Amino acid sequence: MNVQDYMVQLGQQARASAKVMATATTETKNNALLAIASALDSQREAIIKANQQDMATGRDNGLDAALLDRLELNSNRIDGMIEGLQQVAALPDPCGEISDMCYRPSGIQVGKMRVPLGVIGIIYESRPNVTIDAASLCLKSGNATVLRGGKEALHSNQAIAECIAHGLQAVGLPATAVQVINTTDRAAVGHLITMAEYIDVIVPRGGKGLIERIANDARVPVIKHLDGICHVYIDDRADPEKAFNIAFNAKTHRYGVCNAMETLLVHAAVAEQTLPRLARAYTETGVELRGCDRTQAVIECQAASEEDWGTEYLAPVLSIKVVDDMQAAMDHIDRYSSGHTEAIVTEDYTRARQFLAAVDSSSVIINASTRFADGFEYGLGAEIGISTDKIHARGPVGLAGLTSQKWIVFGDGHVRK
Repeated sequence: MNVQDYMVQLGQQARASAKVMATATTETKNNALLAIASALDSQREAIIKANQQDMATGRDNGLDAALLDRLELNSNRIDGMIEGLQQVAALPDPCGEISDMCYRPSGIQVGKMRVPLGVIGIIYESRPNVTIDAASLCLKSGNATVLRGGKEALHSNQAIAECIAHGLQAVGLPATAVQVINTTDRAAVGHLITMAEYIDVIVPRGGKGLIERIANDARVPVIKHLDGICHVYIDDRADPEKAFNIAFNAKTHRYGVCNAMETLLVHAAVAEQTLPRLARAYTETGVELRGCDRTQAVIECQAASEEDWGTEYLAPVLSIKVVDDMQAAMDHIDRYSSGHTEAIVTEDYTRARQFLAAVDSSSVIINASTRFADGFEYGLGAEIGISTDKIHARGPVGLAGLTSQKWIVFGDGHVRK
């Protein structure tokens, strides 16, 4: 079977399975997740053996240590996958939730019901545990899914896929509700993102190059974010200790994550008070500082270029700009932000509210680190990714983000007059 025919077959099977998943009970879905967890536990030796094959191929192909670490599965990581399934099973089921019910003057009762999106295509890179993360969230939210993992994890993903199929069949759900593409042919992705008759939404998880390709070529809606150029603005009415702790944590807690601060904005009135202490702390931690002319007048650092303001470093590098007021900070954010997460540190309630209203990002934070912009920290339990789009799912995307709402109407013989 050629790649196109294979992908059409997957699409047809996914569409048929989506109809079954849409009416599956919460109990059945939870039992499926727990059955998958049990299968992972019983098949951990087979999974590790398959992963060792991928690891050996990766070493032969020259994968660096970081990629090999992301690829590796061991008993502890399988335990983590099992725990993740159990956590998703414990989460509230969004499907069937009815809200906003009200009576209209005509006598009918109108409201909204939360329903699955249908078939979700997810494309991701090296980490095979994403296979379980993605499958569990799609299953709990009543969707079917087609998963395309990285070629370097092919054998690992197929071993995991067998466990998923076993768990689904054990509770009477179709094994094709979760399908893991078994070819490394790049053409498979091209077909997946253009099969609008079978796929309802695409979620890419990976590097900027992958996401840009998907966003440019897809013919179905995409839930994505390209960059995490996040800002923290320290206002002249900020508590100095809060400002220090937040600005330091937002940059140094982890560097290679999308919610790390990449640009620090500081009100001119507190720059001389705030920046020297922060600069010492950053320098001691190994963070390279790049600042505007006004920043360089206060601390020793490299000159920031125009390119720096629009760069997601994902590294121990920080751009710093001194601004005249909050409006100047918001103007900078408006120009350079990727729409991910911005924070303000201030004790002025009115300014905080203005910042919330005016800054157009998926998460806007008052007096806390940007590192909180995360599905687990927001109480979603788990997330499929972050969306900086302005569609129904924005910010961390959990179970509710994998559903939509439809209007429902209750009547009792009502006819329109």
